[in-house]
Amino acid sequence: MTRPVVGIIGNLSVLNETYRVHAGGMMNSQAVAEVAECLPLIIPADPHFVSVAELLDRCDGFLLTGGRPNVHPEEYGEEPTEAHGAFDRCRDAITLPLIRACVDRGQPFLGVCRGFQEVNVAMGGTLYPEIRDLPGRMNHRMPPDGTLEEKFALRHKVSFTPGGVFARLLGAEEVMTNTLHGQGIKTPGARIVIDGYAPDGTPEAIYVKDAPGFTLSVQWHPEYNATNDPVSRPLFRAFGEAVRAWAAGGAEPRLKRA
Repeated sequence: MTRPVVGIIGNLSVLNETYRVHAGGMMNSQAVAEVAECLPLIIPADPHFVSVAELLDRCDGFLLTGGRPNVHPEEYGEEPTEAHGAFDRCRDAITLPLIRACVDRGQPFLGVCRGFQEVNVAMGGTLYPEIRDLPGRMNHRMPPDGTLEEKFALRHKVSFTPGGVFARLLGAEEVMTNTLHGQGIKTPGARIVIDGYAPDGTPEAIYVKDAPGFTLSVQWHPEYNATNDPVSRPLFRAFGEAVRAWAAGGAEPRLKRA
């Protein structure tokens, strides 16, 4: 049986200080292939090479990956500062209109970390440049040192809306996550429903209200150990089911709202 295609948004990286590549972490491909049971295809997120129309036509769904560069604050009406970090305007130019088109069409996507932030910005929301600088907030950033297992270790709980979309999907109103991010939602975009929070009040799980397709997005990294993790596995399996439904001829049956 031919697997439906999931476009994995690639990130621009520089190898050996000179060689520019579009890359996607192997964990993303593994989660798409083994848990979502779809064909992973890494996308060069650059309008010089691909168009949104081509991606919508060739892919059945999209994984909006994490990445070190942040969404440029001009995309939500603010001036850049040192706290905003590095940017990738080419990725902004692809992902933001892609998200809006997917919402309109009912084409499924799963947002992860930066992808979560992109969904909020695409829908008109804004971001804090550095969560850890806010009073009462935790440091959500990845530790600079340690093994892969130590960096992606479970760090804090996320509490979901009782009876909400995430609580029903994961079978729990509270889960442990490996959240790793510097920025976070300041104001939610139009139709953005915040369905899960960290203990310090940072939004960690969202979806787009009344969207005809799968729009779940999380601030943590479910691609890590997705095959075995009890939180990551159902998330990627539900995403895969949505992608297969789209490939079969239309938007998947919508997750029933509470």
